[in-house]
Amino acid sequence: MKKFTFSSLLLAPLFAVLAACGGGGGGDDKPATPAVATLKSIAVVAPNATFPVGASQTLVATGTFSDGSTKVLNTASGLVWTTKSGGAQVVQAFSTGIVTAKTVGTETINATQDSIVGSVTLTVNAPWTQVSAGGNQTIARKADGNLYAWGSNIAGQLGDGSGTDRNAPVVVSGGNNPTWKQVAVGDQFAVAIRNGTTTGTGAGGGTLWAWGNNQNGRLGDGTQVNKTAPVQIGKDSDWASVSVGLGHVLAIKTNGLLYAWGRNFNGQLGDGTTIGKLVPTKITIASAPTATWLAVSAGETHSLGIQKDGSLWAWGGNVYGQTGNGGTTDVTTGPVQIGTLSWTSVAAGSFHSVAIRADGTLYAWGQNSSGQVGNSGSANVSTPVQIDTVNNWNVISAGGLHSMGVRKDGTLWGWGSNAEGQLGDGGTDSPIPVQIGIRTNWTTISAGASHSFGMQSDNSLWGWGRNTEGQLGNGTKTTSPLPVNVPN
Repeated sequence: MKKFTFSSLLLAPLFAVLAACGGGGGGDDKPATPAVATLKSIAVVAPNATFPVGASQTLVATGTFSDGSTKVLNTASGLVWTTKSGGAQVVQAFSTGIVTAKTVGTETINATQDSIVGSVTLTVNAPWTQVSAGGNQTIARKADGNLYAWGSNIAGQLGDGSGTDRNAPVVVSGGNNPTWKQVAVGDQFAVAIRNGTTTGTGAGGGTLWAWGNNQNGRLGDGTQVNKTAPVQIGKDSDWASVSVGLGHVLAIKTNGLLYAWGRNFNGQLGDGTTIGKLVPTKITIASAPTATWLAVSAGETHSLGIQKDGSLWAWGGNVYGQTGNGGTTDVTTGPVQIGTLSWTSVAAGSFHSVAIRADGTLYAWGQNSSGQVGNSGSANVSTPVQIDTVNNWNVISAGGLHSMGVRKDGTLWGWGSNAEGQLGDGGTDSPIPVQIGIRTNWTTISAGASHSFGMQSDNSLWGWGRNTEGQLGNGTKTTSPLPVNVPN
């Protein structure tokens, strides 16, 4: 009988275990290496495919891999953001995925990693920032600094170098990369400020330009020749604000001093004469030679102004009591103070006036044949009378025979003539303020001869009323009794 030693009995099971595990067999088998997932595609998402000049947004790039998984890519994973054009004229792309709109146009943004490219196309537009409704034309400013005009162009008042009426916005000529700050539109002409200075005594101001009808020297360039494109008025670059009437202009410099030019038959320039001026002329008051002005407004034959101490002043035509001094005789000796109250805003219509006091209450006076004063009557008013009892008025504008206003709650109101739908409520004339629609996001208003324009808080632009000359800018010549949008 064969004998087994103790050690051999213990080793036998051990060899069996090794054999079962593959050990000790001398094989070269190794654990399999897991497959590495590779990037197959990139999807780029923008919060807004269209966004305005100056705005920024963050793009998100999501990668899809060969194993079906997805994850957000970034610079840590090797992602690189670029513009398809290679430049930054329309949109500037940053390494973090943030993009900033620089100017109006379209650009494609590429997101690249491991030679895989994903892209998204972005459109940059310019929202509206200011609007001025004139006689039968309208001019508005966009955030890109350009002015756009539409409506009657009989005297070149659209400033596009032609005499052709337009029923949709056209760019006002202005050389290379103009930066317009403010525009004011009269009957057949316009005056605007551009290229503001940033340092020195004129900081915040700009150069002065004008175009259109030049009868009575209303363009201020020393001639009476019409201009179909903007021409610079003088060389000063410290103009702060401008207001345009039927045939005269009022403008304030950054130092608060007042200048005027153009038609002066009724003393509307305020220089103590009835002689027109072909160039800007400084206006002083004998009783207040150091007075500085906060705001001015030019009507058809009269002018209104608020000095920096809040006092209200008027001068010029007064046949309907529009200067508010209690009489009906033209004020040709220069600005005269109206009452002793403090005011914050004033607007001169054709022959009526509207103003807001420092306490937010609304007053009006002058011609009232269509209820444009808003006091529920039709008789002319020669001194300021309070309109309704609320004290939350914020913005006002006076047109030909109608008035418009925005309250601090964002509601829009109109009163006076509605013969061509210029109140915007689809109704008839109103001798008291009536609310226009139900929106509470109106920010500003401008009343023209027989049409009106307003802007909402989203910078959208709306017009209503007469459109025979295309002054609503919506591509038609159909009068609209309700607000219609002018696209960006």
